[in-house]
Amino acid sequence: MARYASLAEVKLYRGIATTETSDDTLLTSLIERAEEQIDSYCHRVFVAPTTAATHYFDAVRDISADRKTLYLDDDLATIVCVTNNNESGTALASTHYTTEPRNDTPYYAIRLTGRADSLWTWSEAPEDAIEVNGRWGYATTVPADIAHATIRLAGYLYSQKDSSVYDVTAMPDAGVITVPQGLPRDVREILDPYRRLR
Repeated sequence: MARYASLAEVKLYRGIATTETSDDTLLTSLIERAEEQIDSYCHRVFVAPTTAATHYFDAVRDISADRKTLYLDDDLATIVCVTNNNESGTALASTHYTTEPRNDTPYYAIRLTGRADSLWTWSEAPEDAIEVNGRWGYATTVPADIAHATIRLAGYLYSQKDSSVYDVTAMPDAGVITVPQGLPRDVREILDPYRRLR
């Protein structure tokens, strides 16, 4: 999977010279941890894997009342193939469906157009009757602000190795520095618009 931020970006943010490599393994690990925390906080993966995967859907439970809209179970960045009534094994032509939203990712639904031969349907049983093959994730490239949040969070995690005090009430007159537990507030502010409700 593509990384949300590079080692070079985090080193630049932290003011670490590119020739200084003693903490490269730690920084690389912290970038991965930052990405995992961001995905967990937002309940989504921001960069879809390069390999397409197939998700299966119920032709009764996963569709709208008018049987024209299929609701997806995850973010979808690109569609490779959609099969309605997989007993027939025939993929839908791309002109026979549209995505919701129409012009942006991630897609959360697929709606049949007037050109489609039928509604979402099945032959033997509705379970797993619809197949959607594609790259599942928020987008094919990381959004710029998610990349920044990753850099910021990885840098924050890196600074924790030298700090032994957390959740201290700020006392500016006494010179006490507060180190908050969990995600820093500025990172949460970046991520909050991306949080998916479950």
